[in-house]
Amino acid sequence: MTQRRADPPAARRGALARRAVERGARTEFLAFRMAEEIYAVPISYVKEILKLPPLTEVPRAPSDVMGVISVRGRIVTVRDLRRRLRLAETPSNRRARILLAELPVDQGGGERVGLFVDEVLHVYRFAEDEVESATNILGSELAEYVAGIGRQQGEMVILIDLRPILGGATDKGAALPPALAAAKGGG
Repeated sequence: MTQRRADPPAARRGALARRAVERGARTEFLAFRMAEEIYAVPISYVKEILKLPPLTEVPRAPSDVMGVISVRGRIVTVRDLRRRLRLAETPSNRRARILLAELPVDQGGGERVGLFVDEVLHVYRFAEDEVESATNILGSELAEYVAGIGRQQGEMVILIDLRPILGGATDKGAALPPALAAAKGGG
């Protein structure tokens, strides 16, 4: 009787699948660069990524409001995350993007907001054990905006909680993706 050897790619897929089950559910985050640091937001909140269109300034708007844009006939407020997080500002370049983000209605969302970032990078998939709480690391001023720190393959990614930025729910543990809820102490 002839013994068949396992197909190496199939064996690798099987090993990857076993590791994925062992690590548990993963949450996807869209990573971007601001002020030479890597940040990320839950990808489920990002509806679209835009190149920087012409902005219309809004008189007497808060300092983090860059202006408004029209997206398919809908007026969208654009906020500069660097200003909101009190990061160093640099001149925008051709890699700058606007993330059209929206919270689900059950989290106080429904309004799309543009978030200006220096550069969009890629998607990370974090398991709960790859996300650490950031409350002891960061000052109290920024703690409300940071949901945790993701660590994967030697990289550290600051995970942003969009609810306070987009005007969402006040209950800090409500309806967050699992990896963020665990980091915020809600899971």
